[in-house]
Order: sequence, then C-alpha cells, then structure tokens
Amino acid sequence: MAKDLSTKEVKEKKKKGQNRFLKYLRDLKSEIKKVVWPSRKQVVNNSAIVLTLMVIVALFLAAVDYGVSFLVKLLLGIGL
Repeated sequence: MAKDLSTKEVKEKKKKGQNRFLKYLRDLKSEIKKVVWPSRKQVVNNSAIVLTLMVIVALFLAAVDYGVSFLVKLLLGIGL
C-alpha cells in the first residue's frame, strides 16, 4: 500500500519547495548582476560583422549552386 502523508508532512514538503524556489530566484538575481553586458557600440559592430558575413556566405553559396547546376546541365546535354 502507498504511504499516506499527514497534513503536517504535506505542508512541510510545500514549504521546502517554496524555499527552494525562493533560493533559486535569489541565486538567479545575483548571477544576473555578474553579467557584463556589451555596450551599444559593440552590439552594432558585432551585428554589422554578422550581416556582412551572411551576405558573403550567401553570395558564395549562390555561385556554387550556379556552377554546379551549370555543370549538371552541361553533362546531361540539356543546357546551352
């Protein structure tokens, strides 16, 4: 048979759960204070770098796709 918990034991378990949650929130707050947030200039600079690299990679992949499709059409004789 399953062990029945008294109301006192249930209340103690709830209280422990609440204490753990409150401790978690306190720890979370202290960790957030330790985070070093980047400046606006760093965010703008990093965003520009990412966007530039995305454009370069997109152009490279487009060129590779065009080249491969050209070779396939040439080999199959359906191009030109």
